[in-house]
Amino acid sequence: MYRSLLLALFLVSVPVAAQQLSATERRIVGTIDVGVPPALELLKRTVNTNSGTHNFAGVRRVADTLSREFEKLGFATRWIDGAPWKRAGHLVAERTGNGRGRKVLLIGHLDTVFEEDSPFQEFVPTGGDSARGPGITDMKGGNVVMLLALRALLEAGALDRLQIRAVFTGDEEDSGNPVELARRDLIEAADWADIAIGFENGPPDPHVAVVARRGATSWLLRTSGVPSHSSQLFQPGVGSGAIYEMARILSAFHDSLSSEPKLTFNPGAIVGGTTVTFDSVQNRGTAFGKTNVVAESATVAGDLRALSPEQLERAKATMHRLVSRHYPRTDARLTFDDGYPPFAQTEGNNRLLAMLDQASRDAGLPPVGAVDPLRAGAADISFVAGRVEGALDGLGLKGRSDHTVEETADLKMLPVQAKRAALLLYRLAVTPTS
Repeated sequence: MYRSLLLALFLVSVPVAAQQLSATERRIVGTIDVGVPPALELLKRTVNTNSGTHNFAGVRRVADTLSREFEKLGFATRWIDGAPWKRAGHLVAERTGNGRGRKVLLIGHLDTVFEEDSPFQEFVPTGGDSARGPGITDMKGGNVVMLLALRALLEAGALDRLQIRAVFTGDEEDSGNPVELARRDLIEAADWADIAIGFENGPPDPHVAVVARRGATSWLLRTSGVPSHSSQLFQPGVGSGAIYEMARILSAFHDSLSSEPKLTFNPGAIVGGTTVTFDSVQNRGTAFGKTNVVAESATVAGDLRALSPEQLERAKATMHRLVSRHYPRTDARLTFDDGYPPFAQTEGNNRLLAMLDQASRDAGLPPVGAVDPLRAGAADISFVAGRVEGALDGLGLKGRSDHTVEETADLKMLPVQAKRAALLLYRLAVTPTS
């Protein structure tokens, strides 16, 4: 069945509008068509290697598999141990080319959300041109798209016209702590690069790319009140209690910020009562209280997603201001923990999307549009924001139901995405810098 699937994908590759492509570009596209069967075998092999974020050995095995593939293309590879941030580590592959071309950072990741105890462990063809498997779209498929595109550039004699650094993090699904160390090497690569391209899968729509992503910041709100018999609630010596204070603040957040475009702030877990425990790492807790006792404490944990650093700071300032307006005899404390920064839309990002769209059309493929940021979660490309001339994400393998046991890839999109990526990289290589 699997061999039949390979043959079917090879035969249904999208026809090329040759008149729109140069001779080198036609060679790139043809090489990708020929390279689909071995690329699918590589995809199957990496999907069948469990690399849940906390399976350090599995993450390293996927890194070793990719290292061998990059070394075949003339890249130098190195492993960065993740012990300082309590994760497996990162893989970096570099090729300097002729030393004069554009510096391009390619971004992938090695880990998945499916740990060793997950029942979802294998690549399984599901009929037609699709297959299901852990991480098949998020993002082992994107890693394979990247390699397929780079091999086509090499065989067309075009790879030396770029300087490329590929960074594969081992903890994208659950970043290490402190995040400053966990993303240090990615940020250093962004400071080196001119352009950054991410190979995450993005939304299920097969003909979109990501020019903006909202960041992901967690927040923790704790309120306190004077414990007393409920008959004394609202009296001068007792006040309103911790739960009313929490309700006031959450309602104020909603009323003041819910109309802000592209901003969300979700209270995801809450406990309150006389005695409260809360584990902010696992977002779980316990509460004990009685209906005739005024609550002494309450805790809520949530996330905040903003489209730009400026919007994020405005939202934080508003939330702090609303927290400070206490009900009688109550107190509250709000803290933030910045995770993924916003990846704001820029003119440089828009230009990259325009180049990708034109390359797709020239190759006889459908046009490529921009994803609404509300449909794009946080990703590693967010850490390059503001550090490169332009960045683009979502060039990975398309599919559906990622992060679930129904994660399924549309395998027809493997050559399509590889052609788009390869042609974009080639045109970056031959287009004079401004």
